[in-house]
Amino acid sequence: MPKMKTHKGTAKRIKLTSTGKLTRQRAFGNHMLQKKSKSRKRAINTTAIVTGGMAKKVKRALGI
Repeated sequence: MPKMKTHKGTAKRIKLTSTGKLTRQRAFGNHMLQKKSKSRKRAINTTAIVTGGMAKKVKRALGI
């Protein structure tokens, strides 16, 4: 049986914390920031945790 390959696109976008949780960046933070409020931009700047069924799929893609 061959080894599982890590999905490199996923590996670049999602990091594994020391407790085993998956963190990702939030969307909508790259351009047209002038029209977005400061509080919205701060919320976008925080990391999010991948949960549920998506976390299971991501862990498989990362080979965890």
